[in-house]
Amino acid sequence: MLKKEWPKHSILAIAIIATWLKTYIVYKTSFSITIDNLLQEFILFINPLSMLLFIYGVSLFLKSEKAKNRYLVAVAVVTSIVLYGNVAFYRFFSDFITLPVLFQTDNFGDLGASAAASIFWTDLFYFTDVLIILVAIKFVKVKTGTASSYSVQRKAYYVLALAVLFFNLGLAEAERPQLLTRSFDREMLVKNLGMYNYHLYDIYIQSKSQAQRALADGSELVEANSYVRANQIEPSEDMKGIAEGRNLIVVTLESLQSFAINEEMNGQTITPFLNSLTKDQDTIYFENFYHQTGLGKTSDSEFLLENSLYPLSGGAVFFTHSGNTFNSMAESLGNEGYSTNVQHANTKSFWNRDIMYESLNIDEFYDIESYEIAEGQAVNWGMKDIPFMEQSVDHMTEMQQPFYSRLLTLTNHHPFTLDEEDKLIDEYDSNSGTLNRYFQTSRYLDESVKVLFEELKEKGLYENSIIVMYGDHYGISENHNEAMTQYLGEEVTDFTSAELQKVPFFVHIPGYGKGDVDDEVGGQIDMRPTIMNLMGMDTSKDIQFGGDLFSEEHEELVIFRDGRLVTDEVVYAGNVCYDKETGEPTEQELCAPFIEQAFTELEYSESIINGDLLRFYDEEDGQLTTIPDVELKQ
Repeated sequence: MLKKEWPKHSILAIAIIATWLKTYIVYKTSFSITIDNLLQEFILFINPLSMLLFIYGVSLFLKSEKAKNRYLVAVAVVTSIVLYGNVAFYRFFSDFITLPVLFQTDNFGDLGASAAASIFWTDLFYFTDVLIILVAIKFVKVKTGTASSYSVQRKAYYVLALAVLFFNLGLAEAERPQLLTRSFDREMLVKNLGMYNYHLYDIYIQSKSQAQRALADGSELVEANSYVRANQIEPSEDMKGIAEGRNLIVVTLESLQSFAINEEMNGQTITPFLNSLTKDQDTIYFENFYHQTGLGKTSDSEFLLENSLYPLSGGAVFFTHSGNTFNSMAESLGNEGYSTNVQHANTKSFWNRDIMYESLNIDEFYDIESYEIAEGQAVNWGMKDIPFMEQSVDHMTEMQQPFYSRLLTLTNHHPFTLDEEDKLIDEYDSNSGTLNRYFQTSRYLDESVKVLFEELKEKGLYENSIIVMYGDHYGISENHNEAMTQYLGEEVTDFTSAELQKVPFFVHIPGYGKGDVDDEVGGQIDMRPTIMNLMGMDTSKDIQFGGDLFSEEHEELVIFRDGRLVTDEVVYAGNVCYDKETGEPTEQELCAPFIEQAFTELEYSESIINGDLLRFYDEEDGQLTTIPDVELKQ
C-alpha cells in the first residue's frame, strides 16, 4: 500500500475521470459520430461528465468507506454495460439502443449469430475503468475528515455538478436549437447530451408515449387528419384496378440494397434474375426507391407496407404498440373477399409478429412450424430461401383465391453466411468479411426469386397474380464504409450513405406488356397507396402519408426515420444540404422547407401511433369521434 495519504475523495475523482475519458475514447473509436466544428468536439468531450458527477456523487452520502467503494465499482460496471451494449448494438444497427429494444427479449435467441459476430476479445477495453477503480481501492490510501467538512464538500460538489449540467445543456442548445423536440435523431442526442443523459431522456420519452395513449380522446387526430387531407393526391387513373381480382403476392427481399442490382462484383453478376426483371415488359422497376425503416428493421418495413405510417423514432411498433387499432392493407383486402396471410419460416414470436398480425387483421401466419426443414435446409435464422419459396407456393395452391400472401425471406441476413453448396459466386476481397459474404447471399436470394417465379408458373398461379417485391432495409451499415468505398470506387460521404439507402422495388404484372424502369423518387411509405390503387381499392378516406407512385401528382420526397431526406433535387444528410445531381453541398435554404415538412409528418405519425388514435377513426366513412374506446385491446 502507498504510504502517502491522498485527499479524501481521490478514489471518487479517479472513478469519474476514468469513466469520463473511457466514454470519450469509445465515442471516437466505436461510433460514427459526425463532428463539424471545434464546439461540437468540445460538447462531445464534456457531455459524459454531468451525469457521471451526479451518479458517482451519491457515494458522498454513504458512511463507510467499504460501502462507498462498492458503490463506485457498481456504478462503473453498470455504466460500462450500458456503453458496451450500445457499442455491440451499433455494430449491427448503426444506431443506439432505446428502452423498448431492451424489452424485445423474444428476439434475443434468434439474434444469436448476429450478436456473436459483433463481439470481440478486445471488448474487454470497455470495462477498463472498473479495473482502474479496483486498483485504486487497493492501493490508494485516503485521508479522513470531519462530518461538517463532508457536508460542505457535498454541497460544493453538487453545485459543480449542476453547473456542468447546465453548461452542457446551454452549449447543446446553442449548437442545436430545439434539440429535445427531435428525439428521432439519436446520434444528435448522444452527441450533445451524452450517452448516459440520452438514456434518461429516452426513459422520459417512452413514459410520455405510454401516457399519450391513456390520455388520448381522439381530438389529437383532427390536426393530423387535416394535414393528410390537405396533402392527399389523386392516384393514377391509368393504373387503377389493373390487377383487380388477382392474387397479390408481396415478397420482402431481406437486406437487399439497390447497389447490387444490375451490377457486377469482380466480374461476376450479383443478381442475374432480378436484373432480367428490370428489362421485363411485365415489370415496373423503381430505381430511386428508398427504405424508411428505424430500429424495427424488417418489422418496420412491414408496418410501412401495411399502414403507410412512419415507424417509431425509438423501438419497433410491432413491440411497443401491437395492441393498437390499425387500418392495414390486409384488413382492406380482407373486406373485399381476399384471404390474407404471411409466410415466414421463422419463430412466430420474433418481432412479436404473432400478436401484431392479429392487430393488422391478417387471417393466417405460416411460421416455421408450417414448413418441413430437411437436412441442409436450415439457416441460422430459420429456413433457406429456395426451399422456403418452394413450400410457400405449395401453401398457395391450398389457399382460397383471391389471396394476399406476404413472403419474408431470410438467408440474406447478417452475418451473411452460406453453406458451400449454396455459394453461386465468389466472395468479395475487401477488409470487411460482412461485405465480402453479402454478395454471395444476395446472389442466393436472387436465385430463390427465380425459383418462386418458376414454381408459380408450374402450379398455375402465375398468370392470375401480381408480384410485388421490395428490399426491407440496408444490409451493409455505415460501419463498413471503408469496404464500400473500395467496391463503389468513391468515398462514402453522408450524401453517399443516404443514397445507399436505396432498395429495389419491383411491380410485376403478368401480361402487362408496358414495363419499364421508373425514375420516380419514392419510398416504402408509398407502397400501400400504390398497391391499393393497382388492386382497384379506394384509399381516399384512409389516413396514410404516402402516395401512389404512378400518380402524376406524387411528391418526390422521401423522409428517413432519422430525419434525413431525399428529393429529386436535393439530399439532406448529416445536417448538410446536398445537390442530388453533383453530390456537393449546396444552399441550406433549398432543403429548409422539406426539413420542416419531414419534421411535421414524423411528428403526426408518431402521435397517431403513441396515442392509438386510429381507434377514434372510422375508415369507412372517414369520420372522427372523440368517444373513448373503453374496451382497450389487451
